[in-house]
Formats: sequence, structure tokens, C-alpha cells
Amino acid sequence: MQVTVFAPEKGVIEAVTPPYRAFKAANDFLGALGKKPIFEVEYAGLTNLVSANDGEYTIKTDRLISDVNKTDLLIIPPVYGDIEDGIKINSDVIPYIQKLYRNGCSIASLCLGAFLLAETGLLNGKKCSTHWAYLDEFKVRYPQIDVVDGAIITEVGNIYSSGGASSLWNLILYLIEKFSDRETAILISKNFALDIGRNSQAPFTIFKGQKKHADDEIMKVQEYIEKNYNDKITIDELAAIVNSGRRTFERRFRQATNNTPLEYIQRVRMEAAKRSFEASRKNVSEVMLDVGYTDTKTFRDTFRKVTGLTPIEYRNKFAKVAVEM
Repeated sequence: MQVTVFAPEKGVIEAVTPPYRAFKAANDFLGALGKKPIFEVEYAGLTNLVSANDGEYTIKTDRLISDVNKTDLLIIPPVYGDIEDGIKINSDVIPYIQKLYRNGCSIASLCLGAFLLAETGLLNGKKCSTHWAYLDEFKVRYPQIDVVDGAIITEVGNIYSSGGASSLWNLILYLIEKFSDRETAILISKNFALDIGRNSQAPFTIFKGQKKHADDEIMKVQEYIEKNYNDKITIDELAAIVNSGRRTFERRFRQATNNTPLEYIQRVRMEAAKRSFEASRKNVSEVMLDVGYTDTKTFRDTFRKVTGLTPIEYRNKFAKVAVEM
């Protein structure tokens, strides 16, 4: 099986090398298990020497992407720095990705590599994953793509994508398991000390509020929510800030932020709860009341829905001093 890792100009070195090393290591483990190594792994780029990160590294490619007429799996890592610049300097690869896909190649984007993949149009009408911090930017730029909030791995046909940062390893392990076997994937996960079972970015997400819009009045509502999240806030109260009827306000708020007002209040409260669990020794009831909840079950259910963890699990994972309760 031919695995081609596209080395983009100004690629993130920490994302370019992992798939190459992992599939090479998979061959070694297959051999150690008495099985035939099955992966032929290569770097391909727009040039023979590709600059990575901010010029800190240079990758020598095995061949030009223009010479790759057929491969079984093409992996697209993210670009370092400004996304717009990264897409522009690597735009010549787009027709080659399209051609390989038409020839039956599977395509996998890692982290922000989803932006470059999206430029090909191959994701239109499909689901994909990318780094949680860039979801809003991705949604605005590619409204025809269903980017999945919090997903570690998305698979649609023979197109795969991963969540942010170290989530790319989960997709790499998934692909190794898919194209070889579970035993080899487990050995890779142990060798690189990776969590093979992680399936959500939710515990690592930081909600910053969707503020990349031009509606100044809705921005005032967002700021009001963020200052008063621990009080009881009604939709009519928020609509009054912009002198609007309830239905018109809700439609306008969702259009600007991609959240309903209630969802936004919920996310702001959960982010405050997360910060409290990380930095204080308050118990669940204290944190619950601090962020505006009075019902324990509702708070716990909402917290788990947003983070993928119970309040206690979150505290023990991220607090300076884990506390059993």
C-alpha cells in the first residue's frame, strides 16, 4: 500500500513527520509479528526541498507531487502560521489532490490540513473535523461543509479528517488499524505513548465566544452575557438590549454567533465552571451555584455534554491538585 505524505511549504513539522514515522514503524511491528510489511511511505511536495514551520526545518521530498499519478493514501498536514498565506503558497497542489481522488486515492487531512483539503471542493456536502479553535473560521469560509464540533476523527467514504493538534495521532492510529490490523495499531500507540481510545476534543476546547461578525448590537448582548452569566438571564431581557422582538433577536443572534442565545449562555457558564475546577478547590455544588445553576443534575448533564467528562473527571484531569469527591 502506497502512503504519500504531502509536505506543504511552511508545513507544521510536528504534523508532517508523525504519519511518515508511524507508517514506517507499522512496517517494523508487522515484521516483528511475523507478518509482511505492507506500507510504502514517501514524502511528496511541490518542490524537492520544502521549508517547514517558519523556515526552521527543511524536508527533502522523495518525489514531486506532480509525479504522483497514483497512490493509495494521501495525507495532508497543516500549514504553519497564517492560514490564508498557507493556502496561497500551496495552491498548486489542489489539482493534484483532485486528480488523485478521482483515481481512487483515499485522502486524510490532519488538524488544519482540512482548510487545504476544503479548497479542493472534495468536502462539499460532507462532514469533516479540524482544530476546535478554528471551527468558526472554517464555517464562515466553507459554509457548504459540515464541520463537526469536537470530533477527533471524521470519515466520509474514503475522505478522513482529524481534530486539532495531537488529535492527528488518533487518525493516524485509526488509519493504521484500518489498513493493517488492530494489533499493529495498539503496538504503535504503546510505542509512542498515545491514547488510542480518545474520540473527542471536547475536554480540551476553550470557548472564546464567536465574535468574528459585524453586528455590534449582538456583540453588546454577548458582552452582557459574559458579565452576568451567574445571574438568571431571560431571552426577553437580551432582546431588549437590541430593541428587538424575541423571534427576530433569536434569529439574528444565531446568524451572528452560530449559537442560540441559550446555547451561548450555557457555553459561557460551562467555560467559567471549567476555569473554576482548574484553579480552585471548590466542590461541584459551589461551582454550580457560582456559574448560575441551581439544579445539580442539570449542571452535571450539561457539563458532560459540553466537555465529554463529568465535573469530577474534569477536575482530576486538569486541576492543579486533583481532588476525589
